[in-house]
Amino acid sequence: MNKQDEAQLKELVSMVLSNAKRLGSTTAEVGISIDSGLSATVRMGSVETIEFHKDKTLGITLYKGKRKGSVTSSDFSPSSIQSSLEAALRIAEYTEEDPFSGLANVEDMVRVIPDLNLYHPENVTPEQAIAWAKECEDIARAEDPRIVNSEGATFSTHNHWRVYGNTHGFIGAYPSTRYSLTCGVVGESNGAMQRDYDFTVARDGHDLESRVVVGRRAAQKAVKRLGARKVKTCQVPVIFSSEIAHGLLGHFIAAISGGSLYRRSSFLLDHLGKTVFPNFMQIREEPHLLKGLGSTPFDLEGVATRSHDIVQNGKLESYVLGSYSARKLGLKTTGNAGGIHNLVVSHGKLDLNGLLKQMHKGLLVTDLMGHGVNLVTGDYSRGAAGFWVENGEIQYPVEEITIAGNLKEMFLDLVDIGMDIDKRSHILTGSILLEKMTIAGS
Repeated sequence: MNKQDEAQLKELVSMVLSNAKRLGSTTAEVGISIDSGLSATVRMGSVETIEFHKDKTLGITLYKGKRKGSVTSSDFSPSSIQSSLEAALRIAEYTEEDPFSGLANVEDMVRVIPDLNLYHPENVTPEQAIAWAKECEDIARAEDPRIVNSEGATFSTHNHWRVYGNTHGFIGAYPSTRYSLTCGVVGESNGAMQRDYDFTVARDGHDLESRVVVGRRAAQKAVKRLGARKVKTCQVPVIFSSEIAHGLLGHFIAAISGGSLYRRSSFLLDHLGKTVFPNFMQIREEPHLLKGLGSTPFDLEGVATRSHDIVQNGKLESYVLGSYSARKLGLKTTGNAGGIHNLVVSHGKLDLNGLLKQMHKGLLVTDLMGHGVNLVTGDYSRGAAGFWVENGEIQYPVEEITIAGNLKEMFLDLVDIGMDIDKRSHILTGSILLEKMTIAGS
C-alpha cells in the first residue's frame, strides 16, 4: 500500500461516517484494518508450510443517543457497507441505554500524528523466507549432537494499515510492519527429551538478530534443560528470567486496567496513590518509541497516546483506561483503549549472573505453564521449569514443579530487576528477583 491507498481508505471512512449521519445516527466511528504477509515453516530441512494472508476488516459503531450498535464486515462494496450501517442502527435501537457509552471526548483526539518509524516494507519472496528459516534450523540442528529432532523454524512478515475516524471530524491512519524468525528443537540424553525455542522480532527486518544467533540459542537452551529433575517442596527466592518476566508485569497491567476495576474484579482495586512496589520501582508508558513493538500515535478511539508514569517510587500513579472505563470510574482516559503501549520498567545495575549471585540459593524460572492466576484475589500458581541455583550459580535444570504466591505480596517483595532487558516484547523489563515463593515439588 502507499499514500494513494491511504487517501482512498480515509475517503471511504469519511463516506461511511457521512452515510451514518444521514441514516440518523447521533454519532459514529469507523475503523479499517488491512493486513497482509507471508509465513514459511521448515522442519527437518524440508518445507512444511507456506502461508500467504491478506485480510481486510471494516468495523462500524453507531450511536443513537446512548444506545450502541456495532457491525464488522470484510466486504467493502457500497451495498455491503449500506447493509452494515442499517444493521448497526437496528442493533442500536434494541440495546439498552448506557450512560457511559459514546465516542471519546473531542478534546482528547490526536492533533498531529507523529512518524514513529514503524513501517519498513520489504518484498520478501517465499524462496527467501524458506532459505532463512532453513538456515536457522540447520544451524540449530548442527549445534550439538544431542539435538535429535526439530519443531521447525518459521520466518514471517506482517504488514498492517490502521485507519480510524469518527464524527468529531477526526480521521487518522498509520502503517506498520513486523518481521519474526522462530526456531524450536528437541534434545535427547539417556532416553529423556527436552524442547526449547528461540526467536527474534522487529519492525524492520534488518533489525532481526541473525539466523545463526537464533538457531544456536534455541539449541543451547534445549540442551541445557537435559537431565532436569524435581526439587523438594520449599520456600525460596525466585528469579523470573527476562524472557518471561514481562508476563508477570502483564498481570499487573491487567489488574489496573479499566475493565477489571469497574467490574471490581481486581486485587489492586482502589490502589491509586498507594504503594504497590518497593520505592525503587518505576514503570512508565512510552508509546512513541521509534520502531517500538507497542508504539502507536493514537489508541483504538483516536485518543492521542502520551508518555506517562504508571508507577513512580513504588506508588501507583495511573490506571490504564479507555474512554468507557474512565467514565465508569469518574476519571479521564489514559489513551489505552486497546491496551498498553510500550511499558518501560526501571532496572538495577546487575545482569542475570549478578542477580543469581545476589539470590545465592533459589530457583531461576525460564518457562511457565498453565493459567493459574486469579486477578480478583491475586493468587498465583503455575507450572514451571528452570534451574536450581546454589552459591549464586546454576546447579541443574528443574522441571515438573509449581510455583505459588500472591501477586500483591510478590510485587511488594520484589528485590531487584536486572539490566538484561528483553526487547522482544512491548513490556521492556529485565529479569525479576522476588524475595520468596512457594515451590511445590517432590
